[in-house]
Amino acid sequence: MTSRIHPSALVDPTAEIAPDAMIGAFAIIGPHVTVGPGCHVAARATLERNVILGSGVHVGNGAILGGPPQDLKYRDEETWVEIGDETIIREYTTINRGTSASGRTRVGHGCFIMTYVHLAHDCELGDGVIIANGTQLAGHVTIQDRAALSGLVAVHQFVTIGAHSFIGGATRVNQDIPPYVKAVGNPVELYGLNSVGLQRQGFSPDTIATLKRAYRLFFNSDLNLTQALERARIDLPASDEVTRFIDFVSSSQRGVPA
Repeated sequence: MTSRIHPSALVDPTAEIAPDAMIGAFAIIGPHVTVGPGCHVAARATLERNVILGSGVHVGNGAILGGPPQDLKYRDEETWVEIGDETIIREYTTINRGTSASGRTRVGHGCFIMTYVHLAHDCELGDGVIIANGTQLAGHVTIQDRAALSGLVAVHQFVTIGAHSFIGGATRVNQDIPPYVKAVGNPVELYGLNSVGLQRQGFSPDTIATLKRAYRLFFNSDLNLTQALERARIDLPASDEVTRFIDFVSSSQRGVPA
C-alpha cells in the first residue's frame, strides 16, 4: 500500500512517511519528520521539523508540531518532538521542540491531547495522559502516566504532576501534584484521593484504602512532613503505590499544596 498523500500537501524530501500513512489537504511535513505506520495527519496540520510520530498517531486539523521553543536562550540547536504510538492530538494544538536542556519534548503512548492545548519546550508526558481543551503547559513540565487535566488549566514551568492524578478545570498549578490525588483551584488545593479514577483503572479496594490512609497522614493530620514520612513508613503496608506516593512527596522540588 502506498502513502495516501493529498496532492496539495507539502512534504520535504528528507521526511519519512510510512506506506499506509495519510496526509491531508494543505498539510506541511517539514525536514527530518518521521510519520509512522497508520498515522493520520489531518488537513492544514504542520509538522514543522524534527518530529517523530510513532504508529497510529492522529494529528488534527491545524495542529502545529515541531515549532521552535519559545525560549530566549534557544540558539537553533537540533532538538525534537517525539509522539508515542496511538496518541491523539486534536485541532490547533501546538507542541514545541525541546531546548538543549533535554533535547526533546515527548508525549507518551496512548495519550489524548484535546483542542487548543499547548505543550512548551522540554515537556515530558507519560503514557495514557489526558489533557482537555485550552490547557497550557509551560516549559520543563512533567506529567506522569495516566494523569488527567481538565480544560483551561495553566501549569507553571518545572512542575511535576503525579501518576493517576486529576486536575480540575481552570486550575493554576504552580506546585507539584502528588500521584493518585485530586487538585483544583487558584491557588491550587488538594481534594482527597482520585478514588473514581483509580477504580476505573483497576486499582484494588485494598490499594485504594491504603492510599487513603497515606493521604490522611500527609494532608489531613497535624503531623509535619518529617513526622508523616516516619509514620507512613511504619504504619502503612509496603506496596509500589505507597512507595511512589511517599517518594514523590518527600523529593518534591517545588513543594506540594498543603
